[in-house]
Amino acid sequence: MSGYNIIDVDTHVTETPDLWTSRVSERIRDRVPHVVTTPDGVQRWVMGEGKPLAPVGMTATAGVGSFKRPPKTYEQMHPGAYDAHARLKYMDQMGIWAMVMYPNVGGFGAQAFLKLNDPELMLDCVRIYNDWQTEWASADSRRLLPITSIPFWDVDAAVKEVERCAKKGHKGILFTGEPQYFGKPLIGDPHWNPLWEVSCDLDLPISFHIGSGDMKEGLARNRVKTYGPMAAFTEMAVDIFLNNAMQLNDLLMSGVLVRYPKIKFVSVESGIGWIPFVLEAMDYQFKGNSVTEEHPEFDLLPSEYFARNIYACYWFEQVAPRRLIDKIGVDNIMFETDFPHPTSLYGEEVHARIKSGLSDCEESVRQKILWGNAQKLYGVSAPTAADEAKRASA
Repeated sequence: MSGYNIIDVDTHVTETPDLWTSRVSERIRDRVPHVVTTPDGVQRWVMGEGKPLAPVGMTATAGVGSFKRPPKTYEQMHPGAYDAHARLKYMDQMGIWAMVMYPNVGGFGAQAFLKLNDPELMLDCVRIYNDWQTEWASADSRRLLPITSIPFWDVDAAVKEVERCAKKGHKGILFTGEPQYFGKPLIGDPHWNPLWEVSCDLDLPISFHIGSGDMKEGLARNRVKTYGPMAAFTEMAVDIFLNNAMQLNDLLMSGVLVRYPKIKFVSVESGIGWIPFVLEAMDYQFKGNSVTEEHPEFDLLPSEYFARNIYACYWFEQVAPRRLIDKIGVDNIMFETDFPHPTSLYGEEVHARIKSGLSDCEESVRQKILWGNAQKLYGVSAPTAADEAKRASA
């Protein structure tokens, strides 16, 4: 039996301080994302005219901190957060063969770059990030799987970027699930057809990662003031899980899955326990409202479109893996750790959660959730005998 038994479909890479500044002219280095050190020794990302983003350690707490007390500097982080070779070493320790990689600084849908208010520079920042991610993954491109960030504010440029990055080995497309929040058409509008078409042509799944749309920043600040930071963060975390449920709701009624039967979507970092209710409610409302009288092109129920076209992933949950797999669909579930984020599974907790949550499952079900579904979706090559021997001897 292989020593590698997990494909992790949602992790993040903590961007290096010079990611953007080393790739643009000196004239605009103060505008692209860059790291500054505050008087209290905290390294923080800023962008544009000094607009603050998050402290660098906020996205890299695994094993070394928490949301309340994140690392202040790169030196305090787990090295696997930002160093590809250290990441591979950690993966070997955990029996994780491959990891799908998502960003931090640009936002979980590249929406943070909109703050630059400069379309050319916004596009440059997206392209620079994708190139850096490709370079980072080159430490072992079989195991480190980049997802293409796109300039969604320009659909033609987004298609070109998908095509460019696909040639570099990228495994999917990152897209905001709420383009309307940024003044763009709903996902069911023909405006987005070129994106759906390139996804199908290149067989690349489209990821709706939590936090890619309306983060309700002003409301979050009010909650911090009223409830305190930890209570506000807890509430916000669950809010954005449920935001993905609303995005899924929109997708199922958008007509996209009708027009593009081969397209694949992934709801990332939003969990799976809410899915049975959403699908049952959608089917009930769909039939009760006689949607097919208005849209005869819908030849399946919402739950059937979900089964054909959509994946979801979980990490901490215990109830859903034990009781709801058959209601969601074993072919539609994948596993993630969210390493190295504050809510991630790390170290022994990874296997403890898996063992407890999937304890009642047949081995074939475990294999699909932890490996098979992701391997098929992302085209992951299996480890060789040499890979297994190298891990065993490490």
